Amino acid sequence: MSMAGIEGMHDAVARRWPDFFQWLCRAASLAVVGVLLWIFWEIFQQAAPALDKLGLGFLSGASWQPNRDRYGVLPFLVGTGATALIALLLAFPPGLAIAIFLSEDFLPRPVRQCIRFVVELLAAIPSVVYGLWGIFVVIPIVQSLGTWVSERSGGFPLFAGPAYGNSLLTAGIVLALMVLPTITAISRAALVAVPRVLREGAYALGATRWETILGVILPTAAPGVVAATILALGRAMGETMAVAMLIGNSPRLSASLFAPSGTLASLLANQFGEAEGMQVSALMYAALLLVALTLLVNFGGELVLRYTERRTAGIR
Repeated sequence: MSMAGIEGMHDAVARRWPDFFQWLCRAASLAVVGVLLWIFWEIFQQAAPALDKLGLGFLSGASWQPNRDRYGVLPFLVGTGATALIALLLAFPPGLAIAIFLSEDFLPRPVRQCIRFVVELLAAIPSVVYGLWGIFVVIPIVQSLGTWVSERSGGFPLFAGPAYGNSLLTAGIVLALMVLPTITAISRAALVAVPRVLREGAYALGATRWETILGVILPTAAPGVVAATILALGRAMGETMAVAMLIGNSPRLSASLFAPSGTLASLLANQFGEAEGMQVSALMYAALLLVALTLLVNFGGELVLRYTERRTAGIR
């Protein structure tokens, strides 16, 4: 029998039997969407009493007093955004610099592979270990440095004292270390994926190495760098254990970096075990806000990613 005949028989058998792999992929995709909707619905159901009673005033309220049935999450919303912003500001420059360093031929390949392994190993460390490291190392440093800065800041609100070890800045510093591997790994993958012909073309036109990196490679890899930043922001906003151990878990609103604060995730971790009645519903309302914030960040990031892809499409 000829090869054409054998292939025809195989096609006939394939048409007779359903494509189980395709059905399996469809089922897995729908299951993920279904689980996400299920989680969202359960949180919404538990939060419904607080939604009815507290309404939008829950977002602007600055008082969290379960014994008086008063609930407001403004300090925790501010703390969530501030710690994530501090972490990104501290982690993005070194993360991108390390990614450039590892993707270009600045060092021999074995040395680059060793550094890459060490940086990616940071992502495998449990968050509770980061929290313990923060307690013994970062807190004393921040407290000493904060006292020195607050005494010389002239009452500037951002650096106002007294400087506490468990503070917004401490949580932000440790979060920066935790999101650094995410920024580095994804940015490096985006930089390595830049077509080699673009590098060679820039060198052929007389560009130096840094002119090529800053003028050709980085703009081309911009969508990947943006994706890395978005994922890091999502990780920073949702991190719980390390933040709960370091931020001080205070419901008070303060503008100082050296003052205790709180995040939505740390609020849930600290109070849910002993909560009852309306407090449970209020905490689920806070959880709903955390999910909504994460979805909003991802949606905004997707828009930025598509915009960046359109802007860089001409040089790919």
